[in-house]
Parts: sequence; C-alpha cells; structure tokens
Amino acid sequence: MNDRNNLPIVLSVPELAHALQIGRNAAYDLVRTGQIRCVRIGKTIRIPQSALMDYLNRTNSP
Repeated sequence: MNDRNNLPIVLSVPELAHALQIGRNAAYDLVRTGQIRCVRIGKTIRIPQSALMDYLNRTNSP
C-alpha cells in the first residue's frame, strides 16, 4: 500500500482497491460486508482513511 501521507482523507472504492492492490469487486465486497466502514452520500460510497487504517490494523493483528 502507498504511504499513508499520500492517501486522501476519504477514498472512493476504486482508490481503496488501488491502495490495497485488490480488484474493484473485492473492494466493493469489503464495503458491502461491513469489513471496511464507509460513508454513503447519495449513491456514492466514500471510505474514510481512518476506516482503512482500522481494517489494516484488525487484519494484521495476531
């Protein structure tokens, strides 16, 4: 993943996919299943940078 300082405060799902180096569908699945917290604004989905960091901390914990 890119340096945290290079990430925007909120990410779109394609930006999330790029940051995690996964496919777009896999990124949508993470959001849809609630594994990564998101904010919905109308039809758009935005992922706060803090939600991505929380997800990474949870998945990398022993």
